[in-house]
Amino acid sequence: MKNIDKNSASFEEIKHIDENGVEFWYARELQSVLDYKEWRKFDGVIQRAIKACENSNINASDHFVGADKMVSIGSGATRKQIDYKLTRYACYLIAQNGDSRKRVIALAQTYFAVQTRKQEISENEYRLLTEDEKRFYQRDLTRKGNYSLNQTAKKAGVKNFDKFHNSGYKGLYKEHYQQGQVLVCAPLL
Repeated sequence: MKNIDKNSASFEEIKHIDENGVEFWYARELQSVLDYKEWRKFDGVIQRAIKACENSNINASDHFVGADKMVSIGSGATRKQIDYKLTRYACYLIAQNGDSRKRVIALAQTYFAVQTRKQEISENEYRLLTEDEKRFYQRDLTRKGNYSLNQTAKKAGVKNFDKFHNSGYKGLYKEHYQQGQVLVCAPLL
């Protein structure tokens, strides 16, 4: 059980959150955690996972997003390196199509299956909430998000939190100043 926790932490450590709050993983980072030494072998697993996604009538490009980047190869030269941004579902499919002889693959299958199930349960439970309970739940999520934002900003060296948050609101609501008046547009969703 200790190994599952250790590997779960590894999956959580390489998880990224985009500007919309959506979680994703980079394939190159997942490759390392799943103990694949060569990209060509791991890319074969990715291609089988993409095929499984397509065979389920699910748009693979929603779950396997190209994220190529330029990397330095020495003496100032660069080359394109293939990578993907992967959803939790894509990671699950990759784990399902990985080398089942590897213990880490079995742990990955368990991790992504359990995490996916937790998410399904919480979505189903959310639907059962009353409107007031949903509002309180959303308020709690906002509070936790603000706390996380403040901790990250503090680590980044932000000193004036009033100005920091005010700038965030300006960006969110696209405030325009005209002759001392604040005109607030509808928020961008």
